[in-house]
Amino acid sequence: MASEASVRLGTPPDRLWIQKPGIYEDEEGRTWVTVVVRFNPSHREWARASQGSTYEPSITVHLWQMAVHTREPLFSSQMPFSQLPPVWQLYPGRKYRAADSSFWEIVDHGQIDSMEQLVLTYQPERKD
Repeated sequence: MASEASVRLGTPPDRLWIQKPGIYEDEEGRTWVTVVVRFNPSHREWARASQGSTYEPSITVHLWQMAVHTREPLFSSQMPFSQLPPVWQLYPGRKYRAADSSFWEIVDHGQIDSMEQLVLTYQPERKD
């Protein structure tokens, strides 16, 4: 499962482009599937606490490199994929820069069994 410790790998993909909501492709043509998206606080807690606030939740996403069989794509407005950027570009310092100029920290890039995993976390700037 995504929470297990992983064996470290070399350099993560240089760039990830969205192909369908929740599915990305890297510069080598490999597909990366969004398998876990976590919000902290959760969307429900955030909605209750954020009335009149500009606070954003942090987001952690787990991507697994795997073959994808084509099927009907989800609408891009469907949650939680609408919160993910359309492009991530590898940036110095173990992070990615998203298309909106936000930074996502590489929490883990490793292998669990035969599955390559990339875990990224977005921490918004506090505006209080």
